[in-house]
Amino acid sequence: MTRLAILISGTGTNMQAIIDACERKEVPAQVTVVISDKPDAPGLERAKKHRIPAVVFEPKDFPSKDAYELEIVKELQKKRIDLVCLAGYMRIVGPTLLSPFKGRMINIHPALLPSFPGLHAQQQAFDYGVTITGATVHFVDDGVDTGPIIVQSAVPVKEDDTVESLSARILAEEHRIYPKAIKWFAEGKLTIEGRKVKLR
Repeated sequence: MTRLAILISGTGTNMQAIIDACERKEVPAQVTVVISDKPDAPGLERAKKHRIPAVVFEPKDFPSKDAYELEIVKELQKKRIDLVCLAGYMRIVGPTLLSPFKGRMINIHPALLPSFPGLHAQQQAFDYGVTITGATVHFVDDGVDTGPIIVQSAVPVKEDDTVESLSARILAEEHRIYPKAIKWFAEGKLTIEGRKVKLR
């Protein structure tokens, strides 16, 4: 059984989709720990409801980013984590956290990468006037939303869309494809070859 850690900063709806898929036995994995950088993240309540251990590490409590990330690494190693899932974790992962989990850390992004990386991707797509956007699950590398892509889902932009209505449809796709990517990882079906992820 693949042991998952989920890192959050906010509401944790993608985390909820992952937990639900694991509990329905659709994904051969178990959410072993939830880690938040914010003590008031609503996602922590979700973890509690499912009796999943949750830990808060606030960056301001540490002398440096390295020290903060090292504490997270210790927690992940203590829990023998196989895969780290970023789910609305609003920090750029540094080398201290990434190195021990290279090829074992994935993220979800609300756009069709490489378009619209970084923050407010839905707003960026809306403002740019694209007719199709979507969601991407990718491995994390040392750039911002630049890692090898595992799976994407396209979402058409409708004539009468607002940023809110578009975001809601993208989020529904995120909830669908994130557990799918985790399932493939847990089943040992993913290999990274250069920039490409091969699905066996």
